[in-house]
Amino acid sequence: MLKPEGEDGLRSLTDPAFRADVLAGLERRPRAIPARWFYDRRGSELFEAITDLPEYYPTRTETAILETICPTLRDLVGSGRAVVEFGSGSSTKTPVVLSCVDPCAYVPIDISGDFLRESSRVLAARFPDLPVLPFEADFLKPLTLPAAVAEQPKLGFFPGSTIGNMTPAMACDLLRAMRESLGQGAMLLIGMDRIKDERVLVPAYDDAAGVTAAFNRNLIERINRELDGTMPLDAFRHRAIWNDDRARIEMHLEAVRDIAFTVDGRAFAMAAGETIHTENSHKYGPRDARILLRTGGWTPVAEWTDPDGLFAVYLAEAQAERVAP
Repeated sequence: MLKPEGEDGLRSLTDPAFRADVLAGLERRPRAIPARWFYDRRGSELFEAITDLPEYYPTRTETAILETICPTLRDLVGSGRAVVEFGSGSSTKTPVVLSCVDPCAYVPIDISGDFLRESSRVLAARFPDLPVLPFEADFLKPLTLPAAVAEQPKLGFFPGSTIGNMTPAMACDLLRAMRESLGQGAMLLIGMDRIKDERVLVPAYDDAAGVTAAFNRNLIERINRELDGTMPLDAFRHRAIWNDDRARIEMHLEAVRDIAFTVDGRAFAMAAGETIHTENSHKYGPRDARILLRTGGWTPVAEWTDPDGLFAVYLAEAQAERVAP
């Protein structure tokens, strides 16, 4: 919702949920801000740059898996489904899937509206006979999809191991919300990153070129721009660590000196070494992934991985409602 902001009466484009999450996140201990707020236009562009980095294996590995399984996927999914992509970004892997399953429509869903519309135009030009229906929304909750696909069988597409950004409890809630959004008879094609050596994991989130650091620090720039923040950018450094107990990479913004700043008129202070936790990327073993899917209301149908076992893609179908074990 847009509303007048500031003495000049200009309308602010700030999402009130962004304001609420940032203020609450800076006040809690330990401090944490949800990763979904990375993705303003600049954040989305930086993430796309990350996917091309030599250290960042998930994108190229998942794309190779999708290309390899295309004939099998076509047999399992069939044709005529509406493909609904959650958190579509630039939709770089989407053409592989659309070419495989012969869909009746494509519905990309993303929180970054400008980026969504631009990528949708590119995809529509590549598939001129396919209805492309961009949907700007936060997919973390059940959605009412466009009427044009309401009665069509659906294939949800959730690549990139984005499910790993949520805690396991949140991931289960999201999978249930997807099941509700997609409806009875739906299928879900989802990518999940595998647990592996820390020497492979950490560089993927702390690259030599500093692109991931810029992506993390862009959150500070967004806070300063949209919430009248005075957070000194040079007072924070990017940190990526492997938390083995929780099987996840954590990204933090660490204060390199004692600082005081304001956000939306509220005063905050951080001591040197204190951090703002900005992202998790949980990794799943094969059994963990299948349990997660079943808990979220999906029955695994097929599982594929690369030769090195770095990444996995799962196809699942919506579970029937059960009244007994």
